[in-house]
Amino acid sequence: MNSIIQKTKGQCRCGRVEFEIAAKPLITMACHCTGCQKMTSSAFSLSSLFHSVALSITSGEPVIGGLHGGTRHFFCDHCMSWLFTRPEGMSDFVNVRSTMLEDSQSYEPFIESYTEEKLEWAATGAKYSFCKFPPQESFPELLQEYAQKQSTT
Repeated sequence: MNSIIQKTKGQCRCGRVEFEIAAKPLITMACHCTGCQKMTSSAFSLSSLFHSVALSITSGEPVIGGLHGGTRHFFCDHCMSWLFTRPEGMSDFVNVRSTMLEDSQSYEPFIESYTEEKLEWAATGAKYSFCKFPPQESFPELLQEYAQKQSTT
């Protein structure tokens, strides 16, 4: 799916942690769960899913923040910007906060999750909405459709 290498840079708000992504996203997402609302101090979080090998930290050292369980959320230790998440049981993947990327405008959410916890007035423009996370069996089709959409834009 990601046969064309695309390099994108990102950084935290203060610039101490910088990183590079060497791939196109597999899919883009918005999450409305109350955990993401609290971590972002906003209505939802925005993220882009990449293969873990695509992420390189080029400056600084992210620290674990948020919850300290199997899913690890990484932050800048100075400005506390939420940079990316390594989901539990998915070591091959990383969810990068789309707003940390230099071209964040181009990461419009394709799916949104946890709409059952969504603030009534929050809107993302995502093509697909799910009450919780999308069912595991729907991911291959969603990833394929997202890849096809990206190849035509």
